[in-house]
Amino acid sequence: MNYLDINKQSEQDATHAFMQCCTSSTWVRKMVASRPYNNADELYDAANQHWIGLDEKDYLEAFDGHPKIGDVSSLRAKYANTKALAAGEQSGMGEADEQTINDLAQGNSDYEAKFGFIFIVCATGKSAAEMNELLQARLGNDRATELRNAAEEQRKIFHIRLAKLT
Repeated sequence: MNYLDINKQSEQDATHAFMQCCTSSTWVRKMVASRPYNNADELYDAANQHWIGLDEKDYLEAFDGHPKIGDVSSLRAKYANTKALAAGEQSGMGEADEQTINDLAQGNSDYEAKFGFIFIVCATGKSAAEMNELLQARLGNDRATELRNAAEEQRKIFHIRLAKLT
Protein backbone atom coordinates (compact mmCIF):
# COMPACT_ATOMS: atom_id res chain seq x y z
CA MET A 1 0.00 0.00 0.00
CA ASN A 2 1.14 3.58 -0.54
CA TYR A 3 -0.19 7.02 0.26
CA LEU A 4 -2.26 7.00 -2.95
CA ASP A 5 -4.02 3.87 -1.72
CA ILE A 6 -4.92 5.67 1.50
CA ASN A 7 -6.50 8.40 -0.60
CA LYS A 8 -8.68 5.87 -2.46
CA GLN A 9 -9.79 3.89 0.58
CA SER A 10 -13.22 4.20 2.08
CA GLU A 11 -13.43 6.19 5.29
CA GLN A 12 -13.77 2.93 7.23
CA ASP A 13 -10.73 1.32 5.59
CA ALA A 14 -8.59 4.44 5.98
CA THR A 15 -9.65 4.65 9.62
CA HIS A 16 -8.54 1.06 10.12
CA ALA A 17 -5.20 1.70 8.39
CA PHE A 18 -4.41 4.79 10.45
CA MET A 19 -5.57 3.07 13.64
CA GLN A 20 -2.81 0.50 13.03
CA CYS A 21 -0.35 3.39 13.27
CA CYS A 22 -1.80 5.17 16.30
CA THR A 23 -4.89 4.52 18.39
CA SER A 24 -5.78 8.12 19.21
CA SER A 25 -9.26 8.39 17.68
CA THR A 26 -8.89 12.17 17.34
CA TRP A 27 -5.62 11.79 15.44
CA VAL A 28 -7.11 9.08 13.23
CA ARG A 29 -10.20 11.20 12.42
CA LYS A 30 -7.97 14.13 11.48
CA MET A 31 -5.77 11.92 9.28
CA VAL A 32 -8.77 10.50 7.45
CA ALA A 33 -10.38 13.92 7.04
CA SER A 34 -7.24 15.58 5.67
CA ARG A 35 -6.97 13.25 2.70
CA PRO A 36 -5.98 13.33 -0.11
CA TYR A 37 -2.24 13.37 0.35
CA ASN A 38 -0.27 14.32 -2.76
CA ASN A 39 2.93 12.65 -1.59
CA ALA A 40 4.44 10.87 1.37
CA ASP A 41 5.85 14.13 2.79
CA GLU A 42 2.33 15.57 2.99
CA LEU A 43 1.21 12.44 4.83
CA TYR A 44 4.02 12.76 7.40
CA ASP A 45 3.50 16.51 7.77
CA ALA A 46 -0.21 15.97 8.41
CA ALA A 47 0.57 13.24 10.93
CA ASN A 48 2.83 15.62 12.85
CA GLN A 49 0.43 18.57 12.68
CA HIS A 50 -2.50 16.47 13.85
CA TRP A 51 -0.44 15.04 16.73
CA ILE A 52 0.95 18.33 18.07
CA GLY A 53 -1.41 19.99 20.46
CA LEU A 54 -3.77 17.10 21.08
CA ASP A 55 -5.33 16.95 24.52
CA GLU A 56 -3.80 14.76 27.19
CA LYS A 57 -6.73 12.37 26.87
CA ASP A 58 -5.85 11.85 23.20
CA TYR A 59 -2.25 11.03 24.02
CA LEU A 60 -3.33 8.65 26.78
CA GLU A 61 -5.71 6.95 24.34
CA ALA A 62 -2.77 6.39 21.99
CA PHE A 63 -0.61 5.03 24.80
CA ASP A 64 -3.41 2.65 25.78
CA GLY A 65 -3.15 1.14 22.31
CA HIS A 66 0.13 -0.46 23.32
CA PRO A 67 0.06 -3.75 25.20
CA LYS A 68 0.65 -3.18 28.88
CA ILE A 69 3.89 -4.36 30.37
CA GLY A 70 3.10 -5.32 33.93
CA ASP A 71 4.81 -8.58 34.76
CA VAL A 72 7.29 -10.97 33.20
CA SER A 73 4.68 -13.11 31.43
CA SER A 74 2.87 -10.10 29.98
CA LEU A 75 6.22 -8.60 28.95
CA ARG A 76 6.97 -11.70 26.92
CA ALA A 77 3.40 -11.73 25.59
CA LYS A 78 3.67 -8.10 24.48
CA TYR A 79 6.57 -8.81 22.23
CA ALA A 80 5.03 -12.04 20.93
CA ASN A 81 1.60 -10.56 20.26
CA THR A 82 2.76 -7.49 18.35
CA LYS A 83 5.17 -9.24 15.99
CA ALA A 84 2.83 -9.25 12.98
CA LEU A 85 1.57 -5.69 13.31
CA ALA A 86 4.77 -4.08 14.52
CA ALA A 87 7.29 -6.39 12.93
CA GLY A 88 10.81 -5.74 14.10
CA GLU A 89 9.94 -2.90 16.48
CA GLN A 90 10.83 -4.84 19.60
CA SER A 91 13.34 -7.23 18.11
CA GLY A 92 15.88 -6.20 20.75
CA MET A 93 13.91 -8.21 23.31
CA GLY A 94 14.97 -11.46 21.67
CA GLU A 95 18.40 -11.31 23.27
CA ALA A 96 17.25 -10.17 26.73
CA ASP A 97 18.44 -12.08 29.76
CA GLU A 98 16.16 -12.90 32.68
CA GLN A 99 17.49 -10.06 34.85
CA THR A 100 16.82 -7.47 32.14
CA ILE A 101 13.32 -8.82 31.57
CA ASN A 102 12.64 -8.74 35.31
CA ASP A 103 14.07 -5.21 35.58
CA LEU A 104 11.90 -4.02 32.69
CA ALA A 105 8.79 -5.58 34.21
CA GLN A 106 9.46 -3.94 37.59
CA GLY A 107 10.39 -0.63 35.99
CA ASN A 108 7.23 -0.60 33.94
CA SER A 109 5.15 -1.29 37.02
CA ASP A 110 6.88 1.56 38.87
CA TYR A 111 6.47 3.86 35.86
CA GLU A 112 2.76 3.23 35.49
CA ALA A 113 2.21 3.71 39.23
CA LYS A 114 4.04 7.05 39.13
CA PHE A 115 2.71 8.51 35.88
CA GLY A 116 -0.63 6.78 35.32
CA PHE A 117 0.23 5.42 31.88
CA ILE A 118 2.54 2.78 30.48
CA PHE A 119 6.13 3.41 29.47
CA ILE A 120 6.27 4.28 25.77
CA VAL A 121 9.53 4.02 23.88
CA CYS A 122 10.26 3.65 20.19
CA ALA A 123 11.92 0.27 20.53
CA THR A 124 13.14 -0.03 16.96
CA GLY A 125 16.88 -0.60 16.98
CA LYS A 126 17.13 -0.73 20.78
CA SER A 127 18.19 -3.69 22.88
CA ALA A 128 16.24 -4.64 25.98
CA ALA A 129 19.10 -3.28 28.07
CA GLU A 130 18.93 0.07 26.27
CA MET A 131 15.17 0.25 26.77
CA ASN A 132 15.65 -0.54 30.45
CA GLU A 133 18.26 2.23 30.77
CA LEU A 134 15.85 4.70 29.17
CA LEU A 135 13.04 3.55 31.43
CA GLN A 136 15.15 3.94 34.56
CA ALA A 137 16.32 7.39 33.48
CA ARG A 138 12.79 8.57 32.68
CA LEU A 139 11.45 7.42 36.06
CA GLY A 140 13.11 10.51 37.56
CA ASN A 141 11.01 12.90 35.48
CA ASP A 142 7.89 14.75 36.56
CA ARG A 143 4.58 13.81 34.92
CA ALA A 144 4.42 16.76 32.51
CA THR A 145 7.91 16.04 31.19
CA GLU A 146 7.14 12.37 30.88
CA LEU A 147 3.88 12.98 29.04
CA ARG A 148 5.86 15.02 26.48
CA ASN A 149 8.53 12.30 26.25
CA ALA A 150 5.95 9.57 25.76
CA ALA A 151 4.11 11.64 23.13
CA GLU A 152 7.36 12.12 21.20
CA GLU A 153 8.11 8.39 21.38
CA GLN A 154 4.59 7.66 20.14
CA ARG A 155 5.16 10.07 17.24
CA LYS A 156 8.31 8.15 16.28
CA ILE A 157 6.37 4.89 16.41
CA PHE A 158 3.57 6.08 14.16
CA HIS A 159 6.09 7.44 11.67
CA ILE A 160 7.65 3.98 11.41
CA ARG A 161 4.21 2.45 10.96
CA LEU A 162 3.16 5.08 8.41
CA ALA A 163 6.26 4.19 6.41
CA LYS A 164 4.88 0.67 6.14
CA LEU A 165 1.77 2.16 4.54
CA THR A 166 3.76 4.15 2.02
